[in-house]
Amino acid sequence: MNSVIHFEMGANDTARMQKFYQTAFGWQTQQLGEEMGQYVLATTSETDANGMVKTPGTINGGFYKKTEDPTSHAPSVVIGVGNLNESMEKVVAAGGKLLGEPMEIPGVGMWVSFLDTEGNRVSMMQPNSRG
Repeated sequence: MNSVIHFEMGANDTARMQKFYQTAFGWQTQQLGEEMGQYVLATTSETDANGMVKTPGTINGGFYKKTEDPTSHAPSVVIGVGNLNESMEKVVAAGGKLLGEPMEIPGVGMWVSFLDTEGNRVSMMQPNSRG
């Protein structure tokens, strides 16, 4: 099976985007230079000296400048959270907008989508306990 190892999303305002994800989820970001198209790396999981995630199944990603091409506007990511209600509050406080009410995905967990400050549609999930 091919695992997801990276995500990418578009941004209009990289400073605003970085502040949002740092505030809402505690992610670390690194703005790359012109030679890398002003790409912003996003570290969402602890990494080793080579920049590889230490925990199997976790991913890191990045943000690129949005273009007029609609395909540059569509992210593909679900963020796992420990407490969906608390995370929803943090998203709103950081400037995000919830898209509807949380719903249960049977056997999986509670899920909700939101728009971040860049207009990206993203989802959050509080997985069911594996106990």
